Amino acid sequence: MEVPSSAPDETWRDDPWLGVHAANPEFRHDPYPFLARLRSYAPVHETPDGVFRLTRYDDVIRMLKEVPSGVRRRDGTVWGSLPEITGGPGQFVLRLDPPDHTRIRKLMNQAFRPRAVERLRQRVRALVAELLDVVAERGEMDLIADLALPVPSTVICEMMGVPVADRVQFTRWTALATHLLAAAFLSAEQLEESIRAVQQLVAYFTELIAERRRRLGDDILSDLIRAEAEGDRLSEPELMAQSVGLLIAGFETTIGLIGNGMRAFVEHPEQWRLLRSRPDLVANAVEECLRFDGPIVVTMRVTREPTRFGDVVIPEDRPVMCFLAAANRDPEHFPDPDRFDITRPDIDHLAFGGGVHFCLGAHLARMEAQEAFAGMAARFTEIEPLCDEIVWGQSLFRVLGKYPVRLRQAV
Repeated sequence: MEVPSSAPDETWRDDPWLGVHAANPEFRHDPYPFLARLRSYAPVHETPDGVFRLTRYDDVIRMLKEVPSGVRRRDGTVWGSLPEITGGPGQFVLRLDPPDHTRIRKLMNQAFRPRAVERLRQRVRALVAELLDVVAERGEMDLIADLALPVPSTVICEMMGVPVADRVQFTRWTALATHLLAAAFLSAEQLEESIRAVQQLVAYFTELIAERRRRLGDDILSDLIRAEAEGDRLSEPELMAQSVGLLIAGFETTIGLIGNGMRAFVEHPEQWRLLRSRPDLVANAVEECLRFDGPIVVTMRVTREPTRFGDVVIPEDRPVMCFLAAANRDPEHFPDPDRFDITRPDIDHLAFGGGVHFCLGAHLARMEAQEAFAGMAARFTEIEPLCDEIVWGQSLFRVLGKYPVRLRQAV
C-alpha cells in the first residue's frame, strides 16, 4: 500500500470527506499529501453529497477518455452550478456537451491550433524580454505581477482584441468568476461576490461587442461576432459566454502554470541550474511543471451509464470528480512522483484534462510558459524567495497571488 510521505494528522478518519475538501485551508495550501492518502485508502470514494471521486491515474484517464460521460447531467444542468447566468461559466464551451460543444469549439479551434500559436512565439518572446528588462534593473520581482500575469493576459487580450489597458480592471473579476464553477461550495457572501464579478464582465463585454460590431477586426472576438451574425452558429448568449470564458480561461490558468512552475524552480535550485545549462530542456520542463503542480486540481464529468471502477459501481447520471493533481502524482504511473525532475521522460500528465473537453488553449499555455522560463533562465543565475509565507490568489484554480523574489543576473 502506498504511504503518503507527509500525511496529515489522524482526524481525517472521522471526516466523511477524508480531509479532501475545498473548505480545508491545509488542502488549499498543499493538496498532495491529502490526495496521496485518499488515493491509497479510498481511490474511488463517494462523498456525503453523492459525488464520486477518482484519484488513480488509470481511473482518471479512463473516465476522461473511455467511459461514456459528459459535463452535464441528464436534465441538462451542470452539477454544483447555479441556474444559467448570461455570460456565466455554465454556458462556456468547456461546460457544454455535444452537439453544442462540437459546434462552438469548431468556431474557436483555428486560433488555438499549433501553427497559429507558433506564429505568436516571437511576440511572446519580445514581451517577456520587455518585462524582464524592467525587473533586472531592480534586482527583484514579484513572479506573479511582473511575469506570470502580464504574459498570458497581454497575449489573450491581443488575440481577442480586448484593450490591454483594461487588464487591471478585469483581472480581479476573472479570478472571482472562476468560483462559480464550484458554486455549491461557496458561502452566500462568496457567491454574491462571484455573481457580481460575472455581471461586471458581462457589462464590459456588452460595450466592447457593440463597439466591435461597428468595426470588425482580425481577432477572435470579431470572428465570434461574425459567427453570431450567421444565425444558427452562435446565439447572443453563447457569444457573451464564449467572450467572457475565453478571457478567463486564456490567462487565469496560465498564471498558475508559470507561477507554480517558477516556484518549483526556486524551491529546487539544482533544477534551475540544470535548465540554465540545458536550455533545450525547456519544453520538457514545462510538462514536468504541469505534472508536478498544475493549476487545475480537479475536473468534473457525469456518467452516462453505470460504470465499474474496481469494486465500486458508479450509477448513471452521477457527477464524478477526476482529481488531475492526484493522477499526476500516482506512483503506479510516475516513479518517485513527488520529485521535481525536468529530465523526467515521457511525461504523459493529465493537467489539460482529456477526451473531447481537452483544454482548448493547451498549445498556447505551453508556448507562453516555455518562453517565460527560457527568458528567466537566460538572464538570472539564482532566484531566492523574499517571503516565507505562500500567498494564494482569489481564483478557484491553484494560482499564486504573489511570489516576491531576489534575482542574481548572469554576467
